[in-house]
Amino acid sequence: MAISSFLFKLILLFLTIHDLFMQSHGLNFGINYGQIANNLPSHSRVAALLKSLNVTRIKLYDADPNVLSTFSNTNVEFMIAIGNDNLQNMRDPMKAETWIQQNVQPYISKTKITAINVGNEVLGNNDLNSYINLLPAMQSVYNALVNLGLSQQVTVTTSHSYVILSNSFPPSSGAFKEDLVQYIQPLLSFHAQTKSPFLINAYPFFAYKGDPEHVSLNYVLFQPNPGSVDPVTSLRYDNMLYAQIDAVYAAIKALGHTDIEVKISETGWPSKGDADEVGASLQNAEIYHTNLFKRIEMRQGTPAKSSVPVDIYVFALFNEDLKPGPSSEKNYGLYYPDGTPVYNIGLQQTQGGYFPEMVIESNSNILSNNFVFYILALLLVFVLELRRF
Repeated sequence: MAISSFLFKLILLFLTIHDLFMQSHGLNFGINYGQIANNLPSHSRVAALLKSLNVTRIKLYDADPNVLSTFSNTNVEFMIAIGNDNLQNMRDPMKAETWIQQNVQPYISKTKITAINVGNEVLGNNDLNSYINLLPAMQSVYNALVNLGLSQQVTVTTSHSYVILSNSFPPSSGAFKEDLVQYIQPLLSFHAQTKSPFLINAYPFFAYKGDPEHVSLNYVLFQPNPGSVDPVTSLRYDNMLYAQIDAVYAAIKALGHTDIEVKISETGWPSKGDADEVGASLQNAEIYHTNLFKRIEMRQGTPAKSSVPVDIYVFALFNEDLKPGPSSEKNYGLYYPDGTPVYNIGLQQTQGGYFPEMVIESNSNILSNNFVFYILALLLVFVLELRRF
């Protein structure tokens, strides 16, 4: 009995140590680092903040050389971007190659650039020229990466607004707008050929704001609710985001593809909004993100893709005071520019804002140090227990 009790304690300790070990590496999510503001901190202080949160994936809306240099010699992965206003230029193979030579090659040996986002929410913006330029620009950028020997390190994709769907419920009936299919179909072929993900910006907040009388707040906030059942697949959905993801998969499948992964390039909830922006509140933002991070920690898949953990870039790191549009657009940040949380979402960070500026330790070193510490602690307890017998 004594030996059994000892083994039980040892197993329990190991499980506890394993849990602590996993927590020390944070959650597997990315974050959007927008900079449309006049009060943001230095990039080195941002790096310290993100290090304290163990965030290892960042999505930019440009290819800011100062950010890329600051994060050199770290394990942080970057998705950089080419703006919508540069799509026509990127159709030219020489200009695309020059862009790679100027914005990727100088940094990639020390900074992990893993993806280039060519345009943001191009389809659905009513600019027909950008529709026409999108795929040729993506192809030119990809071919430039091939020519420069970087296509195995860097993927090429583009982020879409959820407005490209004509139907999203039930999820199995997801479909793209008919007038956009002529542009989306060849894009899907490109994704399948290059093995790059289909990116979608999905905001349950917009659905609730648009129809609060018929859209359940608990459903969009991942709170307990009866959920909804897809009558075709009989799959039950307990939150809107997962239903939105599966609707995109269904729309892609309707165009003949089952070989493309869907990733969320933006999702979030504003902590403040104008009087007519129903649901934009600090409380709802806290609930949305807290529950979202719990789902990410569980490595959940959607009902239709249960074996594929959802892959999400949260929007956004900071409130951005110069963003145009309604007040909500300025208040999607998880943090104020001084580094203090807008609300508590359970991400562990030192009190009082930023860590002091410091050399950023690579995640591989953190992994090794923590693992050694936990193993030594386990061995110590093992020896102490043995001495009792």
